[in-house]
Amino acid sequence: MRYPYGMSPGSKTRKISARLDAAQAAEIFSRLRANNPEPKSELNYVNPFTLLVAVVLSAQATDTGVNKATKKLFAIAGTPDKMLELGEDKLREHIKTIGLFRNKAKHVIGLSRGLLEHHGGAVPNNREALEALPGVGRKTANVVLNVAFGEPAMAVDTHIFRISNRTRLAPGKTPLEVEQGLLEIVPEEFARHAHHWLILHGRYVCKARKPECERCAISDLCLYEAKTVAV
Repeated sequence: MRYPYGMSPGSKTRKISARLDAAQAAEIFSRLRANNPEPKSELNYVNPFTLLVAVVLSAQATDTGVNKATKKLFAIAGTPDKMLELGEDKLREHIKTIGLFRNKAKHVIGLSRGLLEHHGGAVPNNREALEALPGVGRKTANVVLNVAFGEPAMAVDTHIFRISNRTRLAPGKTPLEVEQGLLEIVPEEFARHAHHWLILHGRYVCKARKPECERCAISDLCLYEAKTVAV
């Protein structure tokens, strides 16, 4: 049997209960901030609407792939009314290189209509209202709240879920548990950019198959047992 996050049969019980404390969490984010003071989303967008669309399209797709598809799309359909004018058929042609593009096209047309009918065409700064839109779940809402409106929301994707459990920063069995754990332990001064630092760290350093611990700025704080370098 394979144990996640580098656990072994003898260490399983200890590792489940182990977690970093508040001081260690603060040091982690202090270092991540020093390496990248102003992290940015790697999705291209021009306004809150195009950000929302890009995040919906990014589900089970890469940011690079989404950016390639939306470059021409956003130039002609950067608002809800223009997206509806474009229509679902033409939208599918623009995003057909993205996984699940048919369902995503339906969602984008649906959320565009919802924004016009219920919010005057503006993207709401409200979780409940965002999650009521087609194709918008908690993670997508968190990204929009954080990136577009500066809210200290934690959008837990696969990278953040992995890092939070590996390091024991905010261990949890579900994305919601990890999100709640992060909201509790991340110091207020780091909350605005915390999810971006973790995403980028997971994407480029603490990778899924082979973490690059030899160039990790927080390896001495991390509780991951299967590190690729001694600390």
